Amino acid sequence: MTDDRMLQQRVMDELAFDPMVEAGHIGVSAHDGTVTLTGHAKSYAEKFAAERAARRVRGVKAVAQEIDVRLPSDKKTADDEIAARAVKILEWDVLIPPNSVAVKVENGTVTLTGEVDWAYQRAEAESDVHRLGGVQLVLNQIRIRPQAQPDDIHAKIAAAFERTAEHDARTVTVDVRGGTVILGGKVQNWLERDEALRAAWSVPGVHTVEDHIFIARP
Repeated sequence: MTDDRMLQQRVMDELAFDPMVEAGHIGVSAHDGTVTLTGHAKSYAEKFAAERAARRVRGVKAVAQEIDVRLPSDKKTADDEIAARAVKILEWDVLIPPNSVAVKVENGTVTLTGEVDWAYQRAEAESDVHRLGGVQLVLNQIRIRPQAQPDDIHAKIAAAFERTAEHDARTVTVDVRGGTVILGGKVQNWLERDEALRAAWSVPGVHTVEDHIFIARP
């Protein structure tokens, strides 16, 4: 059996093992570590569960996602029902500020707009809506509300490094451009790098963090 054939079989086995995926509706091909998924899924959540399952398999270097979402004809959910359920689930989520996110639904595609203070709130809103039945696609257009000037963001990140990271904060460079934080320099290990990224993401007004930190070699 060739390497491609073995990888294809391992991915098919993993899809069959995953309870969130109907493996019989999904085709798998493999070539030089790239796995292509085809076929259809009953929901947006199942589509991405299949992708996650494929990425878990040893030897998979990349996944080409070509699965269509096909809702069962007897279970199609009207756009107004999806919109009402999306509004409710966002209201129930204590991590999302009240009345901060607006919902628009058209042909199963949900568009989220509005403003929040933190990047994790933006991601949380999208995650909530992904779980709803009938949703085929989520367009996350929620903006991160700017709260601090670049100098303020730089100072807060430096202070966070001093409090939480074991390394010397001076080895990490911080460049702030609007709400984008660009981290550079070097640290001693992956744990220190993760601490630096967490510190950057914890600052209000940050919507993007670019990681250019190097891990120092012993």
